[in-house]
Amino acid sequence: MSVAKIHILLVEDNPDHAELLRRDLEHFPVPTHVHHVEDGEAAVDYVFGRAPFSNRAQFPLPDVILLDLRLPRLDGMEVLSLVKNNPATRKVPVIVLTTSDAERDVAAAIAGHADGFLTKPADSLLLLQTLVDLGLGPVPAADRRNPAPKAARA
Repeated sequence: MSVAKIHILLVEDNPDHAELLRRDLEHFPVPTHVHHVEDGEAAVDYVFGRAPFSNRAQFPLPDVILLDLRLPRLDGMEVLSLVKNNPATRKVPVIVLTTSDAERDVAAAIAGHADGFLTKPADSLLLLQTLVDLGLGPVPAADRRNPAPKAARA
């Protein structure tokens, strides 16, 4: 895979969790650019190119969305629904992040067509492997012959 840079939309209202995720992404083998928003309404505005994110050169459609479920202004499940039910954005992978591993949250994410589900704080190797599993990065040479178990996928 030859990707110049992966654009990641990080939707997270907790600054500490956002910083941990940013640090984890620094270890990804493909360069990343993280666009961070703190609430569901800003996430929807970003994804659909609405003001203040209407300049697609500056705010491109993300290659993947890391989406917290518990968000102010618009719930993460509503954001997931809007993204996955729109023909222009439904193929953008969405990895749901939550502090809850409750079965109902996992089931709701699966029903909403999330592409992955990670419990926060996310294990950095599991996060990076999930991105690789989604086709966003190269499979490390050692893993080509004996792949590691797949990340928890919704």
